[in-house]
Amino acid sequence: MTDIKVLIVDDSAVVRQVLGATLGQAGGIEVIGVAADPVFAMEKMSKQWPDVIVLDVEMPRMDGITFLKKLMAERPTPVVICSTLTEKGAKTTLLALAAGAVSIVSKPQSNLRQFLTESADELIHAVKAAAKANIKRILGSQGGAEVAPRLTADAILPPGSTAMLRTTESIVAMGTSTGGTQALEQVLRALPRVCPGIVIVQHMPEKFTAAFAERLNQVCEIEVREARHGDRVMPGRALIAPGGSHMLLKRSGAQYQVDIVDGPPVSRHRPSVDVLFRSVARGAGSNALGIIMTGMGDDGARGLKEMREAGARTLGQDEASCVVYGMPREAFKLGAVERELPLEQIAGAILGICGHPR
Repeated sequence: MTDIKVLIVDDSAVVRQVLGATLGQAGGIEVIGVAADPVFAMEKMSKQWPDVIVLDVEMPRMDGITFLKKLMAERPTPVVICSTLTEKGAKTTLLALAAGAVSIVSKPQSNLRQFLTESADELIHAVKAAAKANIKRILGSQGGAEVAPRLTADAILPPGSTAMLRTTESIVAMGTSTGGTQALEQVLRALPRVCPGIVIVQHMPEKFTAAFAERLNQVCEIEVREARHGDRVMPGRALIAPGGSHMLLKRSGAQYQVDIVDGPPVSRHRPSVDVLFRSVARGAGSNALGIIMTGMGDDGARGLKEMREAGARTLGQDEASCVVYGMPREAFKLGAVERELPLEQIAGAILGICGHPR
Protein backbone atom coordinates (compact mmCIF):
# COMPACT_ATOMS: atom_id res chain seq x y z
CA MET A 1 0.00 0.00 0.00
CA THR A 2 1.16 3.54 -0.76
CA ASP A 3 1.63 6.12 1.96
CA ILE A 4 -1.18 8.53 2.80
CA LYS A 5 -0.24 11.90 1.27
CA VAL A 6 -0.99 14.75 3.70
CA LEU A 7 -1.05 18.52 3.25
CA ILE A 8 -0.96 20.73 6.36
CA VAL A 9 -2.63 24.15 6.19
CA ASP A 10 -2.07 26.46 9.19
CA ASP A 11 -0.95 30.07 9.51
CA SER A 12 1.39 29.29 12.42
CA ALA A 13 4.90 28.26 11.40
CA VAL A 14 5.36 26.48 14.73
CA VAL A 15 2.15 24.48 14.26
CA ARG A 16 3.17 23.53 10.72
CA GLN A 17 6.55 22.36 11.99
CA VAL A 18 5.11 20.37 14.92
CA LEU A 19 2.34 18.73 12.92
CA GLY A 20 4.70 18.00 10.05
CA ALA A 21 7.22 16.35 12.37
CA THR A 22 4.51 14.31 14.11
CA LEU A 23 3.02 12.95 10.90
CA GLY A 24 6.36 12.64 9.13
CA GLN A 25 7.57 10.16 11.73
CA ALA A 26 4.49 7.96 11.46
CA GLY A 27 4.57 4.89 9.31
CA GLY A 28 2.29 4.95 6.29
CA ILE A 29 2.04 8.74 6.10
CA GLU A 30 3.92 11.17 3.85
CA VAL A 31 3.68 14.93 4.40
CA ILE A 32 3.78 16.28 0.85
CA GLY A 33 3.62 19.95 1.84
CA VAL A 34 2.66 22.69 4.25
CA ALA A 35 0.92 25.98 3.55
CA ALA A 36 0.32 29.15 5.57
CA ASP A 37 -3.19 29.68 4.19
CA PRO A 38 -5.68 28.16 1.72
CA VAL A 39 -4.43 30.32 -1.18
CA PHE A 40 -0.94 28.86 -0.87
CA ALA A 41 -2.50 25.45 -0.32
CA MET A 42 -4.39 25.60 -3.63
CA GLU A 43 -1.16 26.43 -5.44
CA LYS A 44 0.49 23.32 -3.99
CA MET A 45 -2.57 21.18 -4.68
CA SER A 46 -2.52 22.15 -8.34
CA LYS A 47 0.80 20.28 -8.58
CA GLN A 48 0.09 17.32 -6.28
CA TRP A 49 -3.25 16.46 -4.74
CA PRO A 50 -3.23 15.17 -1.14
CA ASP A 51 -5.17 12.19 0.19
CA VAL A 52 -5.89 14.06 3.45
CA ILE A 53 -5.74 17.74 4.44
CA VAL A 54 -5.05 18.83 8.03
CA LEU A 55 -6.69 22.25 8.24
CA ASP A 56 -6.87 25.16 10.66
CA VAL A 57 -10.11 27.16 10.62
CA GLU A 58 -8.90 30.69 11.36
CA MET A 59 -6.39 31.97 8.79
CA PRO A 60 -5.66 35.11 6.75
CA ARG A 61 -6.76 35.72 3.14
CA MET A 62 -9.25 32.83 3.22
CA ASP A 63 -10.68 31.19 6.34
CA GLY A 64 -10.80 27.42 6.68
CA ILE A 65 -14.60 27.17 6.39
CA THR A 66 -14.67 28.99 3.05
CA PHE A 67 -11.82 26.84 1.76
CA LEU A 68 -13.54 23.67 2.96
CA LYS A 69 -16.81 24.51 1.22
CA LYS A 70 -14.93 25.31 -1.98
CA LEU A 71 -12.99 22.06 -1.74
CA MET A 72 -16.08 19.91 -1.16
CA ALA A 73 -17.90 21.54 -4.06
CA GLU A 74 -15.05 21.09 -6.54
CA ARG A 75 -13.11 17.98 -5.48
CA PRO A 76 -14.21 16.35 -2.19
CA THR A 77 -11.17 15.38 -0.12
CA PRO A 78 -10.96 14.09 3.47
CA VAL A 79 -10.18 16.93 5.90
CA VAL A 80 -9.11 16.74 9.55
CA ILE A 81 -9.72 19.99 11.41
CA CYS A 82 -6.95 20.99 13.80
CA SER A 83 -8.45 23.72 15.94
CA THR A 84 -7.54 25.57 19.13
CA LEU A 85 -9.28 24.32 22.25
CA THR A 86 -11.51 27.34 22.92
CA GLU A 87 -15.28 27.90 23.06
CA LYS A 88 -15.13 30.12 19.97
CA GLY A 89 -12.97 27.59 18.17
CA ALA A 90 -15.41 24.81 19.07
CA LYS A 91 -18.39 26.54 17.45
CA THR A 92 -16.41 27.37 14.32
CA THR A 93 -15.16 23.81 14.10
CA LEU A 94 -18.71 22.46 14.22
CA LEU A 95 -19.44 24.56 11.15
CA ALA A 96 -16.49 22.81 9.51
CA LEU A 97 -17.92 19.40 10.38
CA ALA A 98 -21.25 20.45 8.91
CA ALA A 99 -19.41 21.56 5.75
CA GLY A 100 -17.85 18.12 5.27
CA ALA A 101 -14.80 17.75 7.51
CA VAL A 102 -14.20 14.21 8.76
CA SER A 103 -13.02 14.79 12.34
CA ILE A 104 -11.45 17.15 14.88
CA VAL A 105 -8.07 17.18 16.59
CA SER A 106 -7.51 19.89 19.18
CA LYS A 107 -4.26 21.81 19.36
CA PRO A 108 -3.08 23.63 22.50
CA GLN A 109 -2.68 27.39 22.68
CA SER A 110 0.73 26.92 24.29
CA ASN A 111 3.38 24.21 24.76
CA LEU A 112 3.02 23.05 21.18
CA ARG A 113 6.18 20.99 21.44
CA GLN A 114 4.55 18.93 24.16
CA PHE A 115 1.86 18.08 21.62
CA LEU A 116 4.33 15.71 19.97
CA THR A 117 4.42 13.30 22.89
CA GLU A 118 0.91 13.76 24.30
CA SER A 119 -1.29 13.93 21.18
CA ALA A 120 0.76 12.35 18.40
CA ASP A 121 -1.19 9.09 18.48
CA GLU A 122 -4.54 10.93 18.29
CA LEU A 123 -3.44 12.95 15.26
CA ILE A 124 -2.02 9.94 13.45
CA HIS A 125 -5.17 7.88 14.00
CA ALA A 126 -7.34 10.81 12.84
CA VAL A 127 -5.40 11.10 9.58
CA LYS A 128 -5.52 7.35 8.94
CA ALA A 129 -9.24 7.28 9.67
CA ALA A 130 -9.82 10.21 7.31
CA ALA A 131 -7.96 8.44 4.53
CA LYS A 132 -10.47 5.57 4.78
CA ALA A 133 -13.52 7.78 5.14
CA ASN A 134 -16.45 7.58 2.75
CA ILE A 135 -16.52 11.30 1.99
CA LYS A 136 -19.71 10.96 -0.09
CA ARG A 137 -21.58 9.80 3.01
CA ILE A 138 -20.47 12.89 4.91
CA LEU A 139 -21.56 15.26 2.17
CA GLY A 140 -24.80 13.34 1.67
CA SER A 141 -25.76 13.62 5.34
CA GLN A 142 -25.68 17.28 5.90
CA GLY A 143 -1.78 3.47 13.23
CA GLY A 144 1.31 4.67 14.55
CA ALA A 145 2.98 3.26 17.66
CA GLU A 146 0.99 3.84 20.83
CA VAL A 147 2.52 6.14 23.42
CA ALA A 148 0.61 4.56 26.31
CA PRO A 149 -0.81 1.13 27.14
CA ARG A 150 -4.10 0.35 25.44
CA LEU A 151 -6.58 0.06 28.31
CA THR A 152 -9.94 -1.68 28.47
CA ALA A 153 -13.05 -0.62 30.38
CA ASP A 154 -11.61 -2.48 33.40
CA ALA A 155 -9.53 0.64 34.06
CA ILE A 156 -12.70 2.61 34.86
CA LEU A 157 -15.37 0.06 35.77
CA PRO A 158 -14.39 -3.53 36.71
CA PRO A 159 -16.62 -6.34 35.44
CA GLY A 160 -19.53 -7.13 37.70
CA SER A 161 -23.11 -8.28 37.92
CA THR A 162 -25.73 -6.80 35.61
CA ALA A 163 -29.24 -5.51 36.26
CA MET A 164 -31.84 -8.25 36.02
CA LEU A 165 -35.12 -6.54 36.91
CA ARG A 166 -37.05 -4.67 34.26
CA THR A 167 -38.27 -1.13 34.86
CA THR A 168 -40.81 0.99 33.03
CA GLU A 169 -38.03 3.14 31.55
CA SER A 170 -35.96 2.05 28.56
CA ILE A 171 -32.46 3.38 27.98
CA VAL A 172 -30.77 3.89 24.61
CA ALA A 173 -26.95 3.95 24.62
CA MET A 174 -25.17 5.11 21.47
CA GLY A 175 -21.49 5.14 20.58
CA THR A 176 -19.85 6.70 17.54
CA SER A 177 -16.68 8.36 16.28
CA THR A 178 -15.51 9.45 12.81
CA GLY A 179 -18.53 10.67 10.86
CA GLY A 180 -20.65 10.49 13.99
CA THR A 181 -21.57 14.15 14.29
CA GLN A 182 -23.55 14.01 11.06
CA ALA A 183 -24.94 10.53 11.81
CA LEU A 184 -26.13 11.49 15.29
CA GLU A 185 -27.80 14.61 13.98
CA GLN A 186 -29.73 12.58 11.41
CA VAL A 187 -30.92 10.08 14.03
CA LEU A 188 -31.76 12.54 16.79
CA ARG A 189 -33.58 14.95 14.47
CA ALA A 190 -35.88 12.10 13.44
CA LEU A 191 -36.96 11.33 17.03
CA PRO A 192 -40.16 12.80 18.49
CA ARG A 193 -40.19 14.50 21.89
CA VAL A 194 -41.73 11.38 23.41
CA CYS A 195 -38.87 8.91 23.13
CA PRO A 196 -36.65 6.94 25.51
CA GLY A 197 -33.81 8.57 27.42
CA ILE A 198 -30.54 8.46 25.49
CA VAL A 199 -26.89 8.44 26.57
CA ILE A 200 -24.23 9.07 23.94
CA VAL A 201 -20.48 8.88 23.57
CA GLN A 202 -19.16 10.72 20.52
CA HIS A 203 -15.37 10.79 20.33
CA MET A 204 -14.62 14.51 20.51
CA PRO A 205 -12.24 16.74 22.51
CA GLU A 206 -13.39 18.67 25.56
CA LYS A 207 -15.18 21.98 24.90
CA PHE A 208 -16.31 20.70 21.50
CA THR A 209 -18.96 18.41 23.00
CA ALA A 210 -20.75 21.32 24.67
CA ALA A 211 -20.98 23.23 21.39
CA PHE A 212 -22.06 20.07 19.56
CA ALA A 213 -24.82 19.37 22.08
CA GLU A 214 -25.98 22.99 21.92
CA ARG A 215 -26.26 22.80 18.14
CA LEU A 216 -28.26 19.55 18.28
CA ASN A 217 -30.56 21.00 20.92
CA GLN A 218 -31.44 23.81 18.52
CA VAL A 219 -32.43 21.50 15.66
CA CYS A 220 -34.00 18.52 17.48
CA GLU A 221 -37.41 18.10 19.11
CA ILE A 222 -35.83 16.30 22.04
CA GLU A 223 -33.61 18.01 24.62
CA VAL A 224 -29.91 17.48 23.89
CA ARG A 225 -27.17 18.64 26.22
CA GLU A 226 -23.69 17.87 27.41
CA ALA A 227 -24.02 15.60 30.44
CA ARG A 228 -23.31 16.84 33.95
CA HIS A 229 -22.53 14.65 36.93
CA GLY A 230 -25.78 13.41 38.43
CA ASP A 231 -28.00 14.30 35.45
CA ARG A 232 -31.10 12.14 35.25
CA VAL A 233 -31.64 10.09 32.10
CA MET A 234 -35.26 10.64 31.22
CA PRO A 235 -37.63 10.35 28.24
CA GLY A 236 -37.15 13.06 25.63
CA ARG A 237 -33.58 13.83 26.72
CA ALA A 238 -30.23 12.91 25.16
CA LEU A 239 -27.05 13.33 27.23
CA ILE A 240 -23.70 13.56 25.42
CA ALA A 241 -20.59 12.57 27.38
CA PRO A 242 -18.29 15.57 27.88
CA GLY A 243 -14.99 15.41 26.04
CA GLY A 244 -12.09 14.55 28.33
CA SER A 245 -14.21 12.53 30.81
CA HIS A 246 -15.89 9.13 30.96
CA MET A 247 -19.63 8.80 31.38
CA LEU A 248 -21.29 5.94 33.31
CA LEU A 249 -24.94 5.04 33.71
CA LYS A 250 -26.11 4.41 37.27
CA ARG A 251 -29.45 3.05 38.42
CA SER A 252 -31.23 4.60 41.39
CA GLY A 253 -34.41 2.70 42.16
CA ALA A 254 -36.47 2.70 38.97
CA GLN A 255 -34.63 5.74 37.59
CA TYR A 256 -31.27 6.29 35.92
CA GLN A 257 -28.62 8.98 36.16
CA VAL A 258 -25.11 9.52 34.81
CA ASP A 259 -21.82 9.84 36.62
CA ILE A 260 -19.04 11.85 34.98
CA VAL A 261 -15.67 10.52 36.08
CA ASP A 262 -12.00 11.07 35.36
CA GLY A 263 -9.62 8.29 34.42
CA PRO A 264 -7.18 7.16 31.74
CA PRO A 265 -8.21 6.80 28.08
CA VAL A 266 -9.87 3.45 27.34
CA SER A 267 -9.41 1.97 23.86
CA ARG A 268 -7.46 5.21 23.22
CA HIS A 269 -10.49 7.36 24.02
CA ARG A 270 -11.88 9.50 26.84
CA PRO A 271 -14.87 9.36 26.80
CA SER A 272 -14.93 5.70 25.80
CA VAL A 273 -17.89 3.84 24.32
CA ASP A 274 -16.75 0.63 26.04
CA VAL A 275 -16.98 2.32 29.44
CA LEU A 276 -20.49 3.64 28.79
CA PHE A 277 -21.75 0.35 27.35
CA ARG A 278 -20.36 -1.69 30.26
CA SER A 279 -22.08 0.60 32.75
CA VAL A 280 -25.34 0.28 30.80
CA ALA A 281 -25.03 -3.51 30.79
CA ARG A 282 -24.59 -3.43 34.56
CA GLY A 283 -27.13 -0.73 35.36
CA ALA A 284 -29.89 -1.34 32.82
CA GLY A 285 -29.46 -4.88 31.48
CA SER A 286 -32.46 -5.92 29.40
CA ASN A 287 -34.01 -2.47 29.78
CA ALA A 288 -31.46 -1.09 27.31
CA LEU A 289 -30.87 -0.77 23.58
CA GLY A 290 -27.24 -0.39 22.45
CA ILE A 291 -26.33 1.14 19.11
CA ILE A 292 -22.82 1.34 17.63
CA MET A 293 -22.29 3.63 14.66
CA THR A 294 -19.69 4.96 12.25
CA GLY A 295 -16.11 5.25 13.47
CA MET A 296 -12.58 3.90 13.20
CA GLY A 297 -11.19 1.31 15.60
CA ASP A 298 -12.98 -1.05 17.99
CA ASP A 299 -14.08 1.10 20.93
CA GLY A 300 -17.52 -0.10 21.98
CA ALA A 301 -17.36 -3.60 20.51
CA ARG A 302 -16.63 -5.40 23.79
CA GLY A 303 -19.02 -3.18 25.74
CA LEU A 304 -21.84 -3.84 23.28
CA LYS A 305 -21.24 -7.57 23.61
CA GLU A 306 -21.56 -7.22 27.39
CA MET A 307 -24.84 -5.39 26.84
CA ARG A 308 -26.17 -8.16 24.61
CA GLU A 309 -25.10 -10.83 27.10
CA ALA A 310 -26.97 -8.87 29.79
CA GLY A 311 -30.18 -9.10 27.75
CA ALA A 312 -30.10 -5.76 25.93
CA ARG A 313 -31.08 -5.37 22.29
CA THR A 314 -28.19 -4.29 20.07
CA LEU A 315 -27.90 -2.63 16.66
CA GLY A 316 -25.02 -1.69 14.38
CA GLN A 317 -24.93 0.81 11.53
CA ASP A 318 -24.41 -0.99 8.22
CA GLU A 319 -21.31 -0.58 6.08
CA ALA A 320 -23.00 1.21 3.19
CA SER A 321 -24.19 4.10 5.36
CA CYS A 322 -21.03 4.48 7.49
CA VAL A 323 -18.39 7.12 6.88
CA VAL A 324 -15.90 4.64 8.39
CA TYR A 325 -17.09 1.05 8.90
CA GLY A 326 -14.70 0.24 11.73
CA MET A 327 -16.43 0.21 15.11
CA PRO A 328 -19.63 -1.47 13.81
CA ARG A 329 -17.59 -4.05 11.90
CA GLU A 330 -15.55 -5.01 14.97
CA ALA A 331 -18.71 -5.28 17.08
CA PHE A 332 -20.38 -7.44 14.42
CA LYS A 333 -17.33 -9.74 14.20
CA LEU A 334 -17.43 -10.14 17.99
CA GLY A 335 -21.07 -11.21 17.93
CA ALA A 336 -22.20 -8.07 19.74
CA VAL A 337 -24.60 -6.84 17.04
CA GLU A 338 -28.05 -8.39 16.86
CA ARG A 339 -28.67 -6.81 13.44
CA GLU A 340 -27.28 -4.09 11.20
CA LEU A 341 -29.36 -1.25 9.80
CA PRO A 342 -28.80 1.67 7.43
CA LEU A 343 -28.53 5.03 9.16
CA GLU A 344 -31.94 6.24 8.01
CA GLN A 345 -33.69 3.31 9.76
CA ILE A 346 -32.06 3.68 13.19
CA ALA A 347 -34.48 6.26 14.61
CA GLY A 348 -37.44 4.09 13.65
CA ALA A 349 -35.78 1.07 15.22
CA ILE A 350 -35.29 2.96 18.49
CA LEU A 351 -39.01 3.73 18.67
CA GLY A 352 -40.03 0.25 17.56
CA ILE A 353 -37.78 -1.69 19.93
CA CYS A 354 -38.24 0.49 22.99
CA GLY A 355 -41.97 0.69 22.38
CA HIS A 356 -42.31 -3.09 22.44
CA PRO A 357 -40.40 -4.54 25.40
CA ARG A 358 -39.49 -8.17 25.16
